[in-house]
Amino acid sequence: MSDLEDGEQGSPDLASRLRQEHHQSLKLWLRMLSCTVRIENEIRSRLRASFDITLPRFDLMAQLERHPEGLRMGELSRRMMVTGGNVTGITDQLEREQLVVRVPDPQDRRASAVRLTPAGRSAFAEMAAVHERWIDEMLADIPAEDKASLIALLASMKGRLRVDEPK
Repeated sequence: MSDLEDGEQGSPDLASRLRQEHHQSLKLWLRMLSCTVRIENEIRSRLRASFDITLPRFDLMAQLERHPEGLRMGELSRRMMVTGGNVTGITDQLEREQLVVRVPDPQDRRASAVRLTPAGRSAFAEMAAVHERWIDEMLADIPAEDKASLIALLASMKGRLRVDEPK
């Protein structure tokens, strides 16, 4: 087999370093990772060029868009799978730009939640619509049946993964 796997184009990536003798699970993991990294790098670049925003800031706004009541910092950290310090730094930046606001948590007056401001909601709506078009464009050459199969297979895989769930 060549350095590039069947159906692979362009420069070698993580998955292309695999050889026939590598374990199938490792091969699957590296193939998924290489696809994810390629898409993520392109999205990261396009977000910066089109909206002057980083992917982590976009991701935080996406979490808040799904939760108009707001989310506590710890919950944002858990959902984004980053440290609390990272979430605090991103939130501080977005707050300075008046895209998010910290509000008292109604269940616990000692805590606060973060919400999108109206300006943040509007800015995110514009970015999200463009982001969706980018993803659709990048995956346009994959037939709908293959997408449906991949979604089903990955859902099954997610349910069968042997990993420790966050506490």
